[in-house]
Amino acid sequence: MSATIAKQAPGFNSSSAVMALLHMRTFIALFLVLIFFSFAAPNFLSTANMVIMSKHVALNAFLAIGMTFVIITGGIDLSVGSIVGLSGMVAGGLIMNGLNLGPIGYTVYFNVFEVVLITLAVGVLIGALNGFLITRLNVAPFIATLGTLYVARGFALLSSDGRTFPNLVGNAELGTTGFPFLGSGLILGIPVSIWLLVIVGCAAAYIAMRTPLGRFIYAVGGNERAAALSGVRVNRVKMFVYMFSGFCAAIVGLIISSELVAAHPATGESFELNAIAAAVLGGTSMSGGRGRIGGTIVGAFVIGILSDGLVMMGVSSFWQIVIKGVVIIAAVVVDQFQRRLQQKLALQQQAAIGG
Repeated sequence: MSATIAKQAPGFNSSSAVMALLHMRTFIALFLVLIFFSFAAPNFLSTANMVIMSKHVALNAFLAIGMTFVIITGGIDLSVGSIVGLSGMVAGGLIMNGLNLGPIGYTVYFNVFEVVLITLAVGVLIGALNGFLITRLNVAPFIATLGTLYVARGFALLSSDGRTFPNLVGNAELGTTGFPFLGSGLILGIPVSIWLLVIVGCAAAYIAMRTPLGRFIYAVGGNERAAALSGVRVNRVKMFVYMFSGFCAAIVGLIISSELVAAHPATGESFELNAIAAAVLGGTSMSGGRGRIGGTIVGAFVIGILSDGLVMMGVSSFWQIVIKGVVIIAAVVVDQFQRRLQQKLALQQQAAIGG
């Protein structure tokens, strides 16, 4: 018996070492891209460039955080990019034109805080529509969110007949000024978008790790039927994750339109791909039941730094798309390898205990 255990120990230790490296893969990838671009791209690590990259990363991280919850439950949300575009147009339209109450011939103008709340509510409502289609009408998440992708993008285009809402500085007489601060303002020398990311990221991590709702989200993704039999209200959990994803997408729409001081209906196209890539690269399993908010944020940094670094190197935008696709495929392959290795280690431990 001792000889058998001695033979198994080295293999077990090497597998454990590989597993530890797999758990750290996102941090390793971040370290490697930082080292590579610090040598390959001029001024990559300059303060100004790091601030710009952090703002870009924040946009992807917001979407990826919401996407992480969705993927953990075994779903997918393809509509986040369109929600970004629609949210920007809603904010732009309210600042430029107000809300026209046609039947009584009166136009209501909202202050910036109210505009932000209304825009966030629009994102949440679209997320609720996704959740309703999936939980009540039993539409597959891929199809449901693909449909709302087109619906949201269509409404974004209809809101201005495809035109841009420019110069969103507001009107002091109407009380609509102050919108650009959200995207370009600084608090203690740090962009507002970074502060918002810290708040949303900490709140999401707290929900995932410290609340019953977080445990329910993982339970639904691990085994939906078992979760339902255990008393988890599966439909409510799914409604929450899609509404939260819509909320995160609306934040991104607000930040982009605020930073540009303009809203364009095509904003956010293909953003969902970067969000999925960041979540998967951060360790979220596409089969559900596994993922971490911290890992997702690091994954967003990897994707963001990779994108900006390639731009600074002058790499063609077409090759950038190819490289992102390769990164997504590689992340999924590594995730599958990690799952198989975990199963192997579990079987080895059971055999050792049984022996």
